[in-house]
Amino acid sequence: MDRTAQLTSRARPTAHSAVYEADVTTHSQHAPPSLHVRAAEVLEANWTGASTVPSRGLYPHQWSWDSAFIAIGLRHLSPLRAQTELETLLSAQWGDGRIPHIVFNPSVPLDAYFPSPDFWRSSTAGRAAGAPRTVQTSGIVQPPVHALAVWLVHQADPGLSRARGFLSRAYPRLAAWHRYLLHRRDLGGGGLASVVHPWEQGMDNSPCWDAPLSRVTPAPARSFRRADLDHGAAEDRPTDLDYGRYVRLASEYRDAGYEDGVGEFAVEDPSFNALLIASEHALARIARELGATGTARHARAERLTGALVERLWDPAEGMFFCRDVVGGALVPERGVSGLVPLLLPTLPRDIAAALVRTARGPHFGVGGAARLVPSYDLLGEAFDPHRYWRGPAWFNTGWLVERGLRQHGERAHADALRTALLETAGTSDFAEYVDPYTGEACGALGFGWTAALTLDLLHQPQQPCGDITTMFGMGDMSDMRDMSDLGELSDKGGERA
Repeated sequence: MDRTAQLTSRARPTAHSAVYEADVTTHSQHAPPSLHVRAAEVLEANWTGASTVPSRGLYPHQWSWDSAFIAIGLRHLSPLRAQTELETLLSAQWGDGRIPHIVFNPSVPLDAYFPSPDFWRSSTAGRAAGAPRTVQTSGIVQPPVHALAVWLVHQADPGLSRARGFLSRAYPRLAAWHRYLLHRRDLGGGGLASVVHPWEQGMDNSPCWDAPLSRVTPAPARSFRRADLDHGAAEDRPTDLDYGRYVRLASEYRDAGYEDGVGEFAVEDPSFNALLIASEHALARIARELGATGTARHARAERLTGALVERLWDPAEGMFFCRDVVGGALVPERGVSGLVPLLLPTLPRDIAAALVRTARGPHFGVGGAARLVPSYDLLGEAFDPHRYWRGPAWFNTGWLVERGLRQHGERAHADALRTALLETAGTSDFAEYVDPYTGEACGALGFGWTAALTLDLLHQPQQPCGDITTMFGMGDMSDMRDMSDLGELSDKGGERA
């Protein structure tokens, strides 16, 4: 049976099977394929043999946080493939611990995507930081969803995971990744990780970056060619001015040998740090599975939660904001990033309640004016329902907010958002992003994480307390109450096998 047939037909798992299919409506001449089958077909079409591209045209390589979200969905189809997805990414880790935001496929022509490998020059410019010699990567990073993805993939088939040593091989790499972020990237000195390029945060073109980016002199337009405009409408993509600034920041970071803390752009972002905290909780679960207590990591996650609230929470506005580390002040722009900390299991109740009110209020309109969670303030001057991260709704941030609502007992609101996400994924043909009001498809179709997170929502139970508590193993809070035993696995790692 070929891979497509395995993934898209009903299969009965056995003790040794790595491919699962639950309640799938199979193809027939009379009935259209189910949403589950269609999502599986997208992931099959985007599979390269070792990883999954976000889309064949616009994004023909492996992207870091895309692969983490894709693995979360793939675990419902093939835990083995989900493990392979993450292992492929982790094998490109740098010696200093960073996980690069792109792992390049050498069979893809250089002009298919910009910035291409010859721009990043990872094996030469990144030599001092321990860039791998056998694979070309970018030099920047993306949000640290990886430990959470690893833990969820393990849970999908613990027997297979243990037999392959999946967690024991992933743990030291994940620990080194977090160590890099917590030490090399604490550029503000307050305990939070900073991003040094808008592409690192993942929400590339958000208005939250406009003020910090205004200090950056753009690279000359003639010095680069934008391959993204070959696949998307110019009015939906970042402007040439913004793109010139992105290129300037990236080239200066490269020319400095990818040394942190020397550039013009450094921002503490609430979503990036919330995902780091979530992954610290997940690392605690992984440590316990491997025989350690996990208490040190839960304690670290709690300290980071406190720093997040102290440095980025604005009680008057009822949400988290980015902090411009260079300028020293909060950036007063309401991006969806400021809602993502709702995901955290031990967020203070009053803050969680305020975030729910903000999400459902006029600025985001969740459950009201907006069909899905917009990426930016509906009332903001920079709002554009179609332009990249300046208003459109994305499925990964919608998934994070849905999980957060469910985590904090907002079952009705979570159910409504889940239904909207699933309906829109189907009607938009698994679009990269959509108009938050109408659900009109924008960007690439057949997008990897849209299909993957559709699968996850189809498989996840709709429980009052949500499944995020289960994800983090936080149902029993005894680990958090007893911090006296800080015994922990050695977290030395990051070296390439």
